Amino acid sequence: MSESLELEPGTPPEDDDRPLVAPRRSPPCTLVIFGGGGDLTRRLLVPAIYNLVGAGLLDEAFSIIAVDWSDLDSEGLRRELGDTMRQFVSQRRASASELHEADWHWLSERISFLRGSFDDEQTYRTLASRCGVGNCVFYLAVAARFFGSIVGRLEAAGLTGETETRFRRVVVEKPFGFDLPSARALNAQLRQALDESQIYRIDHYLGKETVQNILALRFSNGFFEPLWNRQNIDHVQITAAETVGVEKRGRFYETTGALRDMVPNHIMQLLAMVAMEAPISFEADAVRDEKSKVLAAVHKLAADDIVRGQYAAGSIAGRAMAGYREEPDVAPDSGTETFVAMKLSIDNWRWSGVPFYLRTGKRLTTRKTEIAIHFKQAPYALFRETPVDKLTPNIMVLQIQPSEGVTMQFSAKVPGPTVKLGGVRMKFDYADWFQEGPSTGYETLIYDCLIGDATLFQRADNIEAGWSVVQPALDSWHEGNGDLHPYAAGRPGPDAADALLARDGRHWLRLNA
Repeated sequence: MSESLELEPGTPPEDDDRPLVAPRRSPPCTLVIFGGGGDLTRRLLVPAIYNLVGAGLLDEAFSIIAVDWSDLDSEGLRRELGDTMRQFVSQRRASASELHEADWHWLSERISFLRGSFDDEQTYRTLASRCGVGNCVFYLAVAARFFGSIVGRLEAAGLTGETETRFRRVVVEKPFGFDLPSARALNAQLRQALDESQIYRIDHYLGKETVQNILALRFSNGFFEPLWNRQNIDHVQITAAETVGVEKRGRFYETTGALRDMVPNHIMQLLAMVAMEAPISFEADAVRDEKSKVLAAVHKLAADDIVRGQYAAGSIAGRAMAGYREEPDVAPDSGTETFVAMKLSIDNWRWSGVPFYLRTGKRLTTRKTEIAIHFKQAPYALFRETPVDKLTPNIMVLQIQPSEGVTMQFSAKVPGPTVKLGGVRMKFDYADWFQEGPSTGYETLIYDCLIGDATLFQRADNIEAGWSVVQPALDSWHEGNGDLHPYAAGRPGPDAADALLARDGRHWLRLNA
């Protein structure tokens, strides 16, 4: 009789006796952060680097130069970052609520500040003298309008040149472009100063474990990959829901909206990882080649396959919420969407006839990012003469935030003398199986950039392919087409988004609070 396989959380199968290979340390490098006195640096980048210190992944010669026009000096910046780090650790670390002082001391003494304007040539001359001839990564944690000019000035100062013994890389945050023409123009501008291999276009969604696990889940499990096609999958839903509004970003959001903010980057990357073919290896270009292929196969978006919404006054968790048009720096007659839902089709052999439904919005019922794979139902014929009146939908949900894991829903017999079926769920949570420290989602991405692994970063054609999908909608809206559907804050979106699926005989998974 065969023995059942029972694993304790964090334990590999008994027949897997291969030694674990520890990640290598990054090479010596100076990380130059433009916008080093800003919010992104304090809340996300420095905490992520602190976690890399604790994991022993940074070289002794690692250092940070924060470039900004803030009225700071190196000591003042270290003090402010130390306060932020203590808050970060106390809020996110369950097992230890205090900062690991030795790790923070190691990092803080390697942080220095350079006060200067991004358009002042003297800033770059000073930076060149401080960087020397070693490896450098230039992180552009700044508004998008500075991307091209900073890179141009880095090149003019001789800071982008690589040799056989040193690398020079540039990390670019989103938003990468405002539409397809501007994304193409920015790519062209960056490539005047840099080789494509030097450009790391970052999307923090791709640093999340569940997103990376999509490829492992699909391609390392023999019982998933044979089912991952049009013969077995009915449709796919991708949701990125937020309870927050525009907060203090009204001026930015008025010129951006939900579509530009989320779909060409975050959601298109999730779609690509779910729908791509198996790459020939995990080399960066092999993975990114397959992403580009699947995005290029997306049908042109039709006008009646997209829904725009804007939140009105409502309540979330019993708290009253103002409508979008009452937010600071928002026009009282604003036509900017805070919600978008769409139906996409992929014209290739694997996915022909399988719709992909996407939705994202602010001030929704709950905060949740997930991918739901809805499998086709088994034939009902066997159960006609039983009390069973319907079969439980078979759904696999890949949960990305706020918690990370995988849930599978299927039917099982209810105990008793007659055949009755009940819907059951199996759930895998990362936190139950693997030890997780406090994470910002940037740890893997920063480390990969330091070691030169561009797999999780977007290539120029990936960026432009994502914009190509949504450009027809942007053009149509620019011409005054596309109704704006209101929805109350705290609701799952406008009724028109439900109708988008209802016309196909489907419905969204509930956004449970």
